[in-house]
Amino acid sequence: MNHPEEMTNQIKKSKLKTVLLITFVFLGSYASVFIIYPSSYWNDYTNLPYQNIIIDVLANLFFCVTLLMLSLFIDRILEKKISWMIHPLRRLFIQILFQISGALFIIISLAVIYYLLGEPSVTPHANVGLRQPLYIMISIILWSLMISALNTGDFLLRNWKNATIQAAEYKVAAAENKQLVAEIELQSLKLQLDPHFVFNNLSVLSELILKDQQLGYDFTENFAKVYRYLLVNSKKPLVQLHEELQFLDAYLFLIKNRIGDGCAFLIDIDKSKLNMSIPPITLQLFVENALKHNRTEEENPLTVHIFSNENDELTVSNNILPLVKKAPSTGIGLKNIVSRYALLSDRKVLVEKNDTTFTVKVPLIK
Repeated sequence: MNHPEEMTNQIKKSKLKTVLLITFVFLGSYASVFIIYPSSYWNDYTNLPYQNIIIDVLANLFFCVTLLMLSLFIDRILEKKISWMIHPLRRLFIQILFQISGALFIIISLAVIYYLLGEPSVTPHANVGLRQPLYIMISIILWSLMISALNTGDFLLRNWKNATIQAAEYKVAAAENKQLVAEIELQSLKLQLDPHFVFNNLSVLSELILKDQQLGYDFTENFAKVYRYLLVNSKKPLVQLHEELQFLDAYLFLIKNRIGDGCAFLIDIDKSKLNMSIPPITLQLFVENALKHNRTEEENPLTVHIFSNENDELTVSNNILPLVKKAPSTGIGLKNIVSRYALLSDRKVLVEKNDTTFTVKVPLIK
């Protein structure tokens, strides 16, 4: 539903509520008078000329509309000044006081107008004394309070309904975020246990063991560090930057021994940033992304520069060396990082690309 239609429906509902309240008060006023005044009064009333009866009905309708409008006006003003949600007892006391004062003001005003300009439509009855008008005045005050109570009840009911809907929306959003986290973790696990990565590194390991046992041992140690880090930290929302860099160092050891001089990694991190935090495996994803979409040649190596800046950001930038045959890309790696930060921080991941470089900036979290 679009906004204009919603506004139209709200206006229609407001008008319908006003008409129903006027009808309720108008019929209720006659019910009150019928109970208070004796039957002989009504016998004389029904014998009046119909013009007088019509005038009396219209005058009563005008009085009921005036009473209703004033009561609703008082409610609207008080809602801006004193909220039911913040000061309920204070609001209740002041609202009752204002409604009674408003009803008395209308009674006195109409009585003065009636006395100065009007002529009684019904002649005084012998059995009608001072007690009946007093009862009528009390009933008017009670009707004013009843209007206010109905309007307040409607307001509180709508607020409760809106709060319930909002709570349900929050639950849905929380469920969606929970599902998003699960999907991110699942995707991270898929990236961590990439069979090609495992196969390639095991192939390199078998070759190194035959050529250089010490290097093969070092490769095995770093391979174990990579997977130990993945298993321990994959489900953590954040790790300290120095931990991520230690993991990256082991991971890059594997990369360098697999690719050789076709890639170079420059790391320049301010020591003051090392205790700040970052989602785990972030740097691995950026390195994988650079290796996946660029050539690695000894004559013209792929260079990945990782550095911090004064804005508490970590920047990962690489030169662009387009592949002859582009690898299919889903962009899941970057989406993974962006989704993580959406849950962890108000600051956003920035991605910048031109003809020569591809750069990603992620905020460091304190």
